[in-house]
Amino acid sequence: MITSTRRVTADKPEVRISFSLDDPSELKDAEEQFPSFPDLEQRLQPVLPCQSLKESVQVYRDHCKMAREFHQVKTEIALLEDRKRELIAELAEDERVTLEIARLEEEFRLLTEENRTLVTVYTERTQQLASLRVTNQKRQGSS
Repeated sequence: MITSTRRVTADKPEVRISFSLDDPSELKDAEEQFPSFPDLEQRLQPVLPCQSLKESVQVYRDHCKMAREFHQVKTEIALLEDRKRELIAELAEDERVTLEIARLEEEFRLLTEENRTLVTVYTERTQQLASLRVTNQKRQGSS
């Protein structure tokens, strides 16, 4: 039970106001520590409740709850934006690697083709050399 006595003016009698809250824990959040929400604009900050009105305390508690949820969502958004930047960077790196792989595959294809050509030329020249040696030995044997 809360009681307050006030005299409005000297010629008027005292006015006594009394009220009680069914559940005194209703004011617990409002009475403990008034939270601050630095990421909220000033105009959106919860206004301290009129502690004598249950509805005011409830609105304040709801407002604080929404402010905490807003902060949580804002934090999650920031984390997701960070993750998005990481994924974009990974994608750019993957694209760079893909281009490098394509370049290396093309280089490999060209080198493989050049190798085949060189092996063919080597084989032909080896056969020509063998043929020339045989021809040369025949000449030397006939002289």
